Amino acid sequence: EFDELCFEFGLELDEITSEKDIISKEKGEEKAKGASDVVLYKIDVPANRYDLLCLEGLVRGLQVFKERISLPRFEKIIPAEGEGQRLIITEQTAQIRPHAVAAVLRNITFTKDRYDSFIDLQEKLHQNICRKRALVAIGTHDLDTITGPFTFTAKAPSEIKFKPLNQSQEYTASQIMDLYRTDSHLRHYLHLIENKPRYPVIYDSNGVVLSMPPIINGDHTKITLNTRNVFIECTGTDITKAKIVLDVIVTMFSEYCEKPFTVEAVEVVYPNGKTHIYPVSTAFGYLCVLRERVSFTQIWQDETPSSLAKLLTRMCLKSHVTGNGNHLEVEIPPTRADIIHACDIVEDAAIAYGYNNIQMVIPKTYTIANQLPLNKLTELLRLDLAAAGFTEALTFALCSQEDIADKLGMDISATNAVLIANPKTAEFQVARTTLLPGLLKTIAANRKMPLPLKLFEISDIVVKDPNTDVGARNYRHLCAIYYNKSPGFEIIHGLLDRVMQVLEVPPNEENGYAIKAAEGKEERTTLYRFQHTFDTQCTAFFPGRCAEVFAKGQSIGKLGVVHPDVITKFELTMPCSVLEINIEPFM
Repeated sequence: EFDELCFEFGLELDEITSEKDIISKEKGEEKAKGASDVVLYKIDVPANRYDLLCLEGLVRGLQVFKERISLPRFEKIIPAEGEGQRLIITEQTAQIRPHAVAAVLRNITFTKDRYDSFIDLQEKLHQNICRKRALVAIGTHDLDTITGPFTFTAKAPSEIKFKPLNQSQEYTASQIMDLYRTDSHLRHYLHLIENKPRYPVIYDSNGVVLSMPPIINGDHTKITLNTRNVFIECTGTDITKAKIVLDVIVTMFSEYCEKPFTVEAVEVVYPNGKTHIYPVSTAFGYLCVLRERVSFTQIWQDETPSSLAKLLTRMCLKSHVTGNGNHLEVEIPPTRADIIHACDIVEDAAIAYGYNNIQMVIPKTYTIANQLPLNKLTELLRLDLAAAGFTEALTFALCSQEDIADKLGMDISATNAVLIANPKTAEFQVARTTLLPGLLKTIAANRKMPLPLKLFEISDIVVKDPNTDVGARNYRHLCAIYYNKSPGFEIIHGLLDRVMQVLEVPPNEENGYAIKAAEGKEERTTLYRFQHTFDTQCTAFFPGRCAEVFAKGQSIGKLGVVHPDVITKFELTMPCSVLEINIEPFM
């Protein structure tokens, strides 16, 4: 039932498990002894629904969807002049984290579960919208332990000294960075500020440090189960994200305040003297004209305006019909930062209506789909190559620079390869310019298999092309390899003849195909029609055992016996022959 409810609400129940089951699967039953049997529901939440990242928001959303509770009204309380909290931003923060927003939750009641959920939500937001604290860092503090107004500034590391959260002594900012360099959790955030001449820091009026964002809070303002008033500050480089994060936190946990769903505003003073009140607003309206949205989905036609308003209200978007009945006024709560266009409102109406309830109709636009010709040719060739006794391989489109250059006896600058910016591993540095390295690595991983090994692959390679809008171009290549105690050049040559036979290309130079001997030295052959430089140069082949393949008046590739140096560099011990051609000229 819960699985069906999640689907109706636009979510997915990923798994029902327990801590014991998880450990048992990963580490075995012995390690799982003593683990909790409490049932865990793993729910996939859309990336744009930050309000569903904690139990409070998820339960509230489902309860409103099932019409068991009414939509809550969030209220922003602005204290009398001189009584509210202020956060003053100094100009020193401009080069590090220039933005800050804040709010206060008054007379909140924490239990162990509520506190855990409060901390867990902050961590989930840090990993998602906050981009691992790079855009926004959240700080929550016990307001009764500090005195406003608060100052958000930046100082040299040696000038900042305080006791970090859960530590027993004071450290300077530099010492704190060294302290957490080995911390499994916090070390991932140190790079955000460690090379800056100044570190951001927030003080109260008595000089007590609240936090050093985005690294750690001060121990002095630590929240406990006895905390009654919570000061929430969000500092960052993106003011829009900071506002969203603040809205999500206060709307999720304001229900535990003495007066539910109320939040006390905080005045933020910028270096130029301008002031802003945060949170910005409790809700904003959106006027949706029904007749303009009819084409979006069938339900606009089938449902009355009043029933549509009811559907949207179930999705936490309070709505009512206005004007002559053709207008729907929708109130967007601060929890729904994902609503940025009328399309988002239509989508929520469709979810509430139920995708399974939308009738299937024949599209008014008459079209006939067809397989892409290049893919059709690829599929046909795959079948014939398999029938010829070759086994298909599927290798990575990305590889290392060494694979397509050094190991093949070429310079990387001559490959015309597309390089990946900031590659995660050495194995994925460039887009492949030839299929050969992938097949050689596949053979190296299967050396224990009985000989001969006969492999093929038909996939795309990528090369730079300044004439295209993206600066690169894909080409569909066919590559086959024969690995045995003898090179088997005749096997590969025979395969080429078979490929040309099924493509109905006769063996003659004028309007068919032919092969010509190529020297074992570096030479570049241009495909005149495709303006593509063939990167599997003869340096990869044994001298005198390399041939160039011509078809329809142009060079389409090469075949030959692989050079012993190349074989050794790929950790192989037997000779092999290779064929690699471009199949696009046969379209």
